[in-house]
Amino acid sequence: MTANHVNQDLLQQDTAMLRSALAEDLKLAPPGPKSQAFLVALCGLPGTGKSHFSRELLKRVPFVVLSSDRLRKALVGVPQYTPGESARLFAACYLLIEEFLKEGRRVLFDATNLTEGHRLPLYDITDRLKVPLALVHVIAPKNVVRRRLMARADGKNHASFSDADWLIYCRLMPLEQPIGRPHFTADTSQDITPVVEEVVWRITAARSDQSRS
Repeated sequence: MTANHVNQDLLQQDTAMLRSALAEDLKLAPPGPKSQAFLVALCGLPGTGKSHFSRELLKRVPFVVLSSDRLRKALVGVPQYTPGESARLFAACYLLIEEFLKEGRRVLFDATNLTEGHRLPLYDITDRLKVPLALVHVIAPKNVVRRRLMARADGKNHASFSDADWLIYCRLMPLEQPIGRPHFTADTSQDITPVVEEVVWRITAARSDQSRS
């Protein structure tokens, strides 16, 4: 068996494992017509509040949420955060995103997505499937992020699946690249309600446009 076949077999196994981990989420966002398919992709450094934005959006619209932090632990148990581990995780995430969109589901991808290289697979999937994509750049002032990450390190944030700390934030910060497509920006140190409502409006408008086409 070739290496390519082995990789494809592993990818299929990983995808099945993550789909199983998302079983409850899939019940909350069942398949629908093609016009319902929509991808929201969050982009931002650790501690900026991506998961907070996700929770607020979920109060208004049902999504299948693919959180890279949560799914990494479902996939490997104790993460090592090696390049190979990350490549394996994101390959499965991209395949799942494509499958879910084809099923007419709304998908929310909660990951750092810091570079255009990380975002290109999302552009490719939504362009090929002709599915709307809303990119949300989640930000917060450094002092706020540092306070949040310190609370996470102290075990005060029990809702987080992330292991990222202030040192990781500082290491990743220089890698962040401007988003090359139109996007929303949400500063989670402020009231994010207006941005959440804009995304909801975009979802509603996109579904109306697709239904008429």
